[in-house]
Amino acid sequence: MSNYIPNTKTDQKEMLGFMKLSAIDELFSDIPARLKLKNELALPSPMSEPELYGHMKALARQNISGDTHVCFMGGGIYDHFIPAVVGQTIGRQEFYTAYTPYQAEISQGTLQAIFEFQTMICRLTGMDVSNASLYDAATACAEAALMAHTVTGKTELVFAGQVNPQYIEVCETYLKFRGIRTIHVPFDPAIGTVSMEKLADAVTDNCAAVAVQSPNYFGLIEDLAETGKLAKNKGALFITSVDPISLGILEPPSSFGADIVVGEGQGMGNPMSFGGPGFGFLACKNEYFRKMPGRIVGETTDVHNKRGFILTMQAREQHIRREKATSNICTNQALCALAATVYMSVMGKEGMAQVANLCVQKSHYMYDELIKTGKFKPVFKAPFFKEFVLKYTGGKTAALTKAMLNAGFMAGIDLTAGIGINNSLLIAVTEKRTMSEIDAYVKKAGAI
Repeated sequence: MSNYIPNTKTDQKEMLGFMKLSAIDELFSDIPARLKLKNELALPSPMSEPELYGHMKALARQNISGDTHVCFMGGGIYDHFIPAVVGQTIGRQEFYTAYTPYQAEISQGTLQAIFEFQTMICRLTGMDVSNASLYDAATACAEAALMAHTVTGKTELVFAGQVNPQYIEVCETYLKFRGIRTIHVPFDPAIGTVSMEKLADAVTDNCAAVAVQSPNYFGLIEDLAETGKLAKNKGALFITSVDPISLGILEPPSSFGADIVVGEGQGMGNPMSFGGPGFGFLACKNEYFRKMPGRIVGETTDVHNKRGFILTMQAREQHIRREKATSNICTNQALCALAATVYMSVMGKEGMAQVANLCVQKSHYMYDELIKTGKFKPVFKAPFFKEFVLKYTGGKTAALTKAMLNAGFMAGIDLTAGIGINNSLLIAVTEKRTMSEIDAYVKKAGAI
């Protein structure tokens, strides 16, 4: 251990003498002998820098990623194109090393970036106010549910249709310790979206909120207008989880009366990175502003009447007494949110719409072509955005995905185990997929 500590043996002897100790091992005398290593660890022999570099590259080559295979995976993390300017900007030292901007007078750049992020999220979702982002969509959904509970005082949360299973798991983990009951209303097996009749039966006067994902886990567009009405009729808040890319062409959740909007922002300027990190966003109506978790950056003027930025709301446990805190959320994934800010700035309104349109066109083209092979059949009737579910008729889905992986394709998510839709595949097609990649997938899958 001493080889990695920047002090000499003389320094160590002097410090031990000051503490009236004769050896470093005496510092660890409180650790029971049975817990201490008896022998040296069997570590491999040391390598030179070039050898270590080659070894790490060899290990990395064992991974399967979007760099080694053509990715048609989805389910919450997507292979979207990232403009080069995103990496160049977030790699700047002042952003890359920045932490929580506690001191506004020396954090103006970071605070402004967060303020611009909040503004863009509000414009994208149509909501009044946004916080400075959260861990991911799953925790954002859970925080929205806690908000609804705080606002209404009610103790039931209704999930409408097929919300991402991971979001549900995280929500249930959060809510069960607050005495909040979760109710799952199934999707209509023919259409793929929530059954409105069953939803109407499930939403009672004790419902704090109705939470719906649109596009849902299957990529299908839910009826937000009708779902929102059912929630409001019972005095419940209306929570929507959205794919921000879809808002380039779809009506914002505010158009359907959403009270709180959450989602995963990874697709905007952040790589897949084997599932994370990404960031969650949360926006709401003005009337729920003081119930939001995390932090909010506001705009102000200084004593010289110059524009400036400051942390307007800091209702976290780190800032105020725990019993008054809205949440114990600890970070806002600032660097990932900054990447999204740069992405939205570069893409602009027209660019976001173009990306969304390409997703729609390419996914529908692939959907039709796969059905033409005779090896795939439709599962649901509802319209979809960039993901769709098809039933594989050529055998077991597991065999298909393995064969496709060997051919260089990450074929999609097998829904047999997790969702229980036998021999069905959830396939995502982003704007990044080329027509040659799609045609090659269709040709290979049709021949298996």
